[in-house]
Amino acid sequence: MSLRQRVDSDQQLARLLQIGIVLEEVTESRANNHRESLPEPDAALESLLAEAAERSAARRDRLTTLISGLAADSIPFDEINALVDASYGQTKPDDFDGVLYDQLCNEETGYKFYEDMIDAIEASETTFTVDKAHLLSVLRELRDAERDAVETITTVMEQRE
Repeated sequence: MSLRQRVDSDQQLARLLQIGIVLEEVTESRANNHRESLPEPDAALESLLAEAAERSAARRDRLTTLISGLAADSIPFDEINALVDASYGQTKPDDFDGVLYDQLCNEETGYKFYEDMIDAIEASETTFTVDKAHLLSVLRELRDAERDAVETITTVMEQRE
């Protein structure tokens, strides 16, 4: 399933939303792992990472709610995880020069994913079992939240230079 094509069924939409859930899980997990493994206490960084994890969990819940309104079969987690790994899992936490760079990459990936998904849904003439306007509204909110997170992390990085 590529985001370069239109989304033409509830099944395709469900798969994409499940990919979003896995991306949010990755972001949440990495934020929590970084927070727990900081070499020395850093209240500002710990707070930023805790908030990132909480926001990812909230976004995951919103995606789950959207999926529950679709007339689609659940896609096995292993299949979704393999799709995420192939498309978005090219980097590992150790590939970055620091916690903030890793978190920035995670948030940028989420932003790009939601942006591409919005474009694919807008290009579709399909009627989904969830209201398309509501779906797009939720996805835009998620995209905007990711953009805000990118901006926050960038600001923190600039302040630490």
